[in-house]
Amino acid sequence: MPTARFSTHLAETPFWFMLTVPALAGEGATFIDLPSRHAQTLSCWRTGPVLTLLGASDRHRTSGEMRVNNAGFALRLDEHALPAQILCRGTFSGPAYITASASSRDKLEVSALDFQQSVALITGGLLTLAIFVFVTAIINREWTYVIFAAWLVGNLRLSANAMGFDTEWMGWVIPPDHIALLRQFTFAAYYVLTTTLFVELFRRELKEIGLRWSLHAVRYGGCLLMAAAFTLSYAHFIPVLWACASFCILVLTYFLVQLVIKARSRTVLWYVASMAIVLFATLSQVLAAAFGVKALAGALSPVVTALSSSMLCAFAIAERMREERERRRQMQIELRNTYDVTPIGLFTLNGEISFVRANPALHSMLGLPHQHHGTHRWADYFASGAERALCELLERDDSASIEIEGTAGTKTDARRYSLRAIRANGFIEGSLEDVTDRSKAVERLHFLAEHDPLTGLLNRRGIEHAIGRQSGESGPWALAYLDLDRFKLLNDLFGHGTGDEILRHVATRLVERLGSGVPIGRIGGDEFVFMLANTAIDDAIACCRELVLALNSAPFHVDTRAFQVRGSIGVVECSQSERVLDALAYADRACRAAKRGGNARLVALRKGAPAFEERAAEISLIEALGQSRLPEGLFLVMQPIMSMRAPAETLDFEVLLRLRMSDGSVTTAAKLIAAAEDSGTIVAIDRWVLSTTLAWLSENRASLSTTCFVCVNLSGGSLNDEHFLDELFALFSRHEDVVHYLCIEITESVALHDLEHTERFIARVHNMGAKIAIDDFGAGQTSLRYLKTLSADALKIDGEFVRTMCNHPADIAIVEAIITLARNLGMRSIAEWVEDLETLRALNELGVDYVQGFAIAKPQEARDILAASSAASFVTNAELTRYLKAQQTRYSGADDQRMERESAV
Repeated sequence: MPTARFSTHLAETPFWFMLTVPALAGEGATFIDLPSRHAQTLSCWRTGPVLTLLGASDRHRTSGEMRVNNAGFALRLDEHALPAQILCRGTFSGPAYITASASSRDKLEVSALDFQQSVALITGGLLTLAIFVFVTAIINREWTYVIFAAWLVGNLRLSANAMGFDTEWMGWVIPPDHIALLRQFTFAAYYVLTTTLFVELFRRELKEIGLRWSLHAVRYGGCLLMAAAFTLSYAHFIPVLWACASFCILVLTYFLVQLVIKARSRTVLWYVASMAIVLFATLSQVLAAAFGVKALAGALSPVVTALSSSMLCAFAIAERMREERERRRQMQIELRNTYDVTPIGLFTLNGEISFVRANPALHSMLGLPHQHHGTHRWADYFASGAERALCELLERDDSASIEIEGTAGTKTDARRYSLRAIRANGFIEGSLEDVTDRSKAVERLHFLAEHDPLTGLLNRRGIEHAIGRQSGESGPWALAYLDLDRFKLLNDLFGHGTGDEILRHVATRLVERLGSGVPIGRIGGDEFVFMLANTAIDDAIACCRELVLALNSAPFHVDTRAFQVRGSIGVVECSQSERVLDALAYADRACRAAKRGGNARLVALRKGAPAFEERAAEISLIEALGQSRLPEGLFLVMQPIMSMRAPAETLDFEVLLRLRMSDGSVTTAAKLIAAAEDSGTIVAIDRWVLSTTLAWLSENRASLSTTCFVCVNLSGGSLNDEHFLDELFALFSRHEDVVHYLCIEITESVALHDLEHTERFIARVHNMGAKIAIDDFGAGQTSLRYLKTLSADALKIDGEFVRTMCNHPADIAIVEAIITLARNLGMRSIAEWVEDLETLRALNELGVDYVQGFAIAKPQEARDILAASSAASFVTNAELTRYLKAQQTRYSGADDQRMERESAV
């Protein structure tokens, strides 16, 4: 069916079409104009008995009556040969439409002339503008303007494509095989350059607009489009281009509207106008190519679109340059104001190390005249060596500072300055800050780091360093420890002011007697340490004895009062390899022995004394605790705790620590615990006990069907160690299947030391499923007012009351009060140190819930606990056994057993 316009639908296969050319009025030749810019080749034949080739062209070569005309082709026909049927064969690339129209030679030549003028105008205008912008960008080192110059070139190539002259560049004809790829690359590059220029130009303003993700998506679309340009054919590339361009138009339109609303600057308005033209033209081209809608395509010619959008964008760039220049000018003004008002001295030196510029702060700091002009040298204001220090500073690459001093006879005399400087453009730029007060404060802090502020003697850190240095020297030496007697009483009676004054007098007398070369330190309120280097122990003893006599013989005068102060000294013989802490510990031990009534208040420890062996044993134990392994020989025993309600049905017990010595004897861990608490390593013991107990419970859970709770002691040091508590609850989490067995015992004094901390600890223990018992209740200074706030599960009555209660009615009254108190507070009561039937019977009559002691059983091995059926099975006393059986019969009801399981501690 005849049609005036036919779409190729992006097909690149050859098309055959027939043209019916009627007889036209006029003279001369008639031209058939086929204006499609997407046509690649065209061949035409006159129909008849024999097809006669009229002409052919592929844009580079023509033959016959065919010629390239503007963006398409034109076929010359002899007017006398009309009418005629013309058969044509053409190949097309892109969204082509096949159309044809008749035209005279004059019209064709005028059209060609107009086309050439448009090409020259758009090419010359955009290339000139692009070269100008590029040169400006290089001179000013502005990356944004380089992008703009590239965008102008892309705009030119896009216009060339729209007008149909993109088959050549600056008179150079592009090979046909490369045209499709070049067009695809042009579209993709123009897309990337447009979005990049937009982001770079309005980077600050875009930060205040939402939906930034869509802008990122647009930029990623550029990468996709560029990849498609090099991998897809032209027919497949065009749909991708349409999709990306449509999305880009929507997103950029949104951001342009937002910029107009929020920014409202002239730069934005110019750029919005430019992009509006570009986006309108792009949208019209997409609609025309994709859907055949040409209503918008004719509104703006490619020449007007390219030149107007480029000029408007150039106006936007120029306005941005003006804004940037104005902002830099404002910044320079602010910088100058800052330079003038900053309190730090700023300066510029020339190559001769003379001042050429300085801010007011430096003028005031150095007394530098305002009209100096390089006549005042650096060395005129600073001490000798300052110029060399400045040069050394300049040789360094880092931004470190150095400290220099002023010179005598100037305003900088006795002042100290912090100096920073760098080389810049042949000058030295630097800053100077007066740090006199800070430097003196730092010196004071350095002094106080190793000295006592009250007496001026060394503090603990200082004396330890002195001892450490001496330990590495050869020759004999001794360490003495002085403790003033009853000094606390003096402080309490006469006040700390008087006490401090006495301490200063004591320090002065020590320095006078020992000499300034002897390291003397104050390490406590009334404790002093001094070291006697290169001194045999006998000479050290003699020196210390004279010092004791000197202290004890002459009183110290404070105001109108005289105070007789006495002191005790312990002195130890030290070896070359003596450790600091060991030496102090030995001297402290000797001093404590002297205070207990040694010879003339002086006790000396020579090498080989028993105290050294005892201390060595303690140190070995402490070192073992401080290492990854604990002392060998640690093991656990378990002492049954018997329920008075069901003695033959439950088997509860307390875990106790024991230490097997190297000789095979088993002792309690009293020394171990004491050493661990003194050294702060008790946490290691508690960690081992708890982890071992939980592991044992997990392993033997099936054999503990009659066990309701297992008591484990926790020391005060561990309770107050946050890191240990984190480890403890992590351990609970790993053994959550048996943690409900645990009943953590904390002593009364530890529980009331920090009540809020204890409450938080108890709450966390309960949340993990374990229980809490207050141990040795009644032994400390019990505060019943605070006890009600502790949600403990049990009270363990101190054994001192239980052991003697049958002989002292007062103890019975105390025990009864504790049992009643526990019951009223919803807690269980446990009596310790139950050693005979009489005590157990008395406790039962008072209503105690549980008993523990040798009357029931001594601590047992773990295997014996697993083999037992109940706590009562350990009882060996026949009379006690009969009593317990009667007790069991009394409470043998099923309900009582159920309550025992549900509410036992």
